[in-house]
Amino acid sequence: MKLNIISPGKTIFTGECKLLQVPGINGGFEVLDRHAPIIALLGKGTIKVQDTDNKETFFDIGSGMLQVNRNKAVILVNE
Repeated sequence: MKLNIISPGKTIFTGECKLLQVPGINGGFEVLDRHAPIIALLGKGTIKVQDTDNKETFFDIGSGMLQVNRNKAVILVNE
């Protein structure tokens, strides 16, 4: 799935991923390729991105919002 992580001042990440772990406000959860549409609030924690080569990248956030639709995920974060 296509992923964009955006903060108010810059784009933090753009690329393809097959797994996304996020810190939801009611607990962490995963989003996989072809996930159903969802909008969720994110709390303080770490975003884990696993790309198509199984490389893992981590991003610490203060809060944010996730939207997944049509195999595209957008995360808006406050750093």
